[in-house]
Amino acid sequence: MTELATRNDDDVITGTIVADEPAPQRPTIVLNLTTIVSVARRAATHKHTRMTARHASYIPIGCYAVAKRIYEARSTARYDKMIASATATGQHELALQWEQRRAVFLNDRHRRRMERRSSMLTVVKSSPYIAAGSVGVLLLIGAALGIAEHNIADVVLPIEVVARAIEIIVVVVSVAWGPALLAAPWLIIAGLWNAGRKYAQTPNAPGWLRTTADVDTDVSIDETTIAEALKALRIPQVNDYFKKGLPLQFITPCRQEGRGTGFSIRLPVGVTAEKVARRRADMASGLRRQAKETWLSTGSEAGILTGWIADVGALAEGAGPYPLLAEGTVNVFKGVPFGKTLRGDPTTAPLLERNTLVGGMPGQGKSSGARVIMAGAALDPTAELRIWVPDVNFDFQAFEPRCSRFVVGAEDEHVEKILDGLRELRDEVQARGQLLIEHGVPAVTRELASADVGLHPIIALLEEAHLAITHEKFGKEIAELLVYIVKLGRKRAIHLIVSTQAPTKDSMPRDVTRNCSNGVAFAVGDHVANDALLGQGAYSAGHRATELIPGTDRGTALCKGFSGERSEMVQVYYLDVSRDNDQVSPIIERALKEITRRGLAVPGTGTKRVIEARDLLADLDVVLADAVDRVRLADLPGMLRKLAPAWPAYQSMTGNDIREHLDDVGVRVTNTGNVPRLDPADLRRVLAEKAA
Repeated sequence: MTELATRNDDDVITGTIVADEPAPQRPTIVLNLTTIVSVARRAATHKHTRMTARHASYIPIGCYAVAKRIYEARSTARYDKMIASATATGQHELALQWEQRRAVFLNDRHRRRMERRSSMLTVVKSSPYIAAGSVGVLLLIGAALGIAEHNIADVVLPIEVVARAIEIIVVVVSVAWGPALLAAPWLIIAGLWNAGRKYAQTPNAPGWLRTTADVDTDVSIDETTIAEALKALRIPQVNDYFKKGLPLQFITPCRQEGRGTGFSIRLPVGVTAEKVARRRADMASGLRRQAKETWLSTGSEAGILTGWIADVGALAEGAGPYPLLAEGTVNVFKGVPFGKTLRGDPTTAPLLERNTLVGGMPGQGKSSGARVIMAGAALDPTAELRIWVPDVNFDFQAFEPRCSRFVVGAEDEHVEKILDGLRELRDEVQARGQLLIEHGVPAVTRELASADVGLHPIIALLEEAHLAITHEKFGKEIAELLVYIVKLGRKRAIHLIVSTQAPTKDSMPRDVTRNCSNGVAFAVGDHVANDALLGQGAYSAGHRATELIPGTDRGTALCKGFSGERSEMVQVYYLDVSRDNDQVSPIIERALKEITRRGLAVPGTGTKRVIEARDLLADLDVVLADAVDRVRLADLPGMLRKLAPAWPAYQSMTGNDIREHLDDVGVRVTNTGNVPRLDPADLRRVLAEKAA
């Protein structure tokens, strides 16, 4: 700010001049290539930009779809594709049928074209006559009016009315023509957009058009969506098949089956149904379903894929109430109610000539599943129930009045009682073998079981079996007894249920897992437990209880041996045992009343069977009474079978079995020339020591 003095002629005026302050500097924006590319990339990847681009692309795609539709309607492309598809799958009769349809189509198309040309020529030739006839008719009408009204001017009145009508039509058209002409392009664009949007949901459309956030997460399960899901598996043979434009051959089209959709497909050559079934989770992802909602298996041929896809939310219904809660009895020879399949069909657990292994993580339904089987068995008045629990819990307490043997407790004394119970059951197996020989049958039948000859069904449960098997003092013998019972008891109407949280090699003998025909796998933690319950190789073949989610899928199990399928997902019935909602006690009371009504005692609670006992050493002494020289061990089993042909233990005994027993009791076995032999003198020495 400066002061200046200015002089005029009259006086001096002093003032102040204010200098302008400099303007603030604006920031300089440097636009380099990196910034431009970054901004463009963000704009291009923004969800609104992508959505706009996608919807804009529907218009050219719609043009293509409409053109393709018109072309296929007017050409033989569709027939050629079906002929190629039938030829590729080896269906030559079907290919011949499509060739015949193609020939009919060509003939019809030629006939229509000729008829259309003939009609146009007819119209052209007859148009003068039509015009003259129309004018004549109008004049006749006018003449009639003129005569009726006595006015000659009325003769042309009809022609005048027609002319006025034509004039009105021309005016209306001329007024509406402009808006219609303006709206026509937008209507055409809207139609093309709609056609493109629909085409974008087909398997032939680009994937980025269908994989969008605004697509409904639920899809309708039909031939198109299944083909799309198969294509997404990226199996080379399947991709090559689709690239040729060949449609999948649906032996059974998609149809409603229970709570979902069933179908059957003949896969392209070189692709097995098992290969697709192993990727069940990937297939489920393509169909927007959970793995447990998608079920795939091999059909009547290796290349036929049979599938079932659950409706969204259908599995939330569960198995529903237990069907025998209020009334009804059971025949264990026909199985017991167990649950419902994913389709919603009731399923039964087969018992006779079977054994069952039940397993899963804690709290997922393992004990509940065993409880359902035992409740069903309790409703057969001829069945004997035995329950052993090497733990302290309340899961099976309500069954005690119906059981002939019932042990619950974790102490050594309780585990020893369980051991005694298994020994008794082993002896029962042997005694029943003798009875089968006497009756001349290979296995117990319903008639024999009801004939009161000592062959009634026995359903035995060892709950929390891993606790008994791993017991420090009694575990080894318990494991050996379990193996013996599951191997020999099934034909003798003895069904053993082994329930465990840990079906591993250390807590469950492999011969038990191998010989249990029924496997029930609730949610498990790894493939080892999975294969122990469902059989070797089940995990790699796609039968995976590991896909069940603990807590979420509680009460749902993968079951082996219940049907003709390799495995099947089952929602198990639930029976509550809590004091405020006890559902088991009324069933047990009803079962006891039915037994009393028949004048019977609870099976297994009467006089215990007197079971024959044999001493192997004493029997060997008998068969070797005249022997002086050493005898080969391999010859001894045959000699024992001649001595006691009805004794089951001798039927399958081998020389190695005899050697193990002799080693345990201290009888020396020599090995001369790599051939194990027994010296009768050594045997008699040990017998003499025992007698002393």
